[in-house]
Amino acid sequence: MRKREIELQLKGYGLTTAHILYHLPDYPALLQSYIWQDYDLAPEFPEMQKFLTFWQDTLDGPLHSVQYAHKRLIGPGEWQSVDGQFVLN
Repeated sequence: MRKREIELQLKGYGLTTAHILYHLPDYPALLQSYIWQDYDLAPEFPEMQKFLTFWQDTLDGPLHSVQYAHKRLIGPGEWQSVDGQFVLN
């Protein structure tokens, strides 16, 4: 796991997965699926909001719907600092 990911998790970020349905630009009656995943901070979800804003401003396929799931990978009772050492022979 990368250092950035651990730092974000210790700051309260969790893994957010978004299932995005959007209309195809050339065939608006058809829907296409896209999966987006990143570390984000609930309940505001600034990273997902930034991505969706980028999508609406830059890409041609208009959004139909977004479903998301969020899970904190490190909770308050699951991590603790340990200071000590074990000496073997």
